[in-house]
Amino acid sequence: MPKLPKYTLEFDEQRKRWELQNDATDKVVKTFPTKDDATKRDALRKAVGPDGGSVKIQKKTGPYHEERTYPRSRDPRKSRG
Repeated sequence: MPKLPKYTLEFDEQRKRWELQNDATDKVVKTFPTKDDATKRDALRKAVGPDGGSVKIQKKTGPYHEERTYPRSRDPRKSRG
């Protein structure tokens, strides 16, 4: 199984918005006005696209809050934590 693309959802202090960034290309895939808008329903799943990916979600202060895998069926079977 090929590796999942990795993304990070983080707050941009200058632009005052949440940005979903592709870790490999450093390009912003999608922006959201609030963290709630980004994490509700299927917003992140739609943003990473049909191939899916792994999304690390940061807190506004910097450290990571959680990590989600889309689609859920591609979540690794064995993982720490």
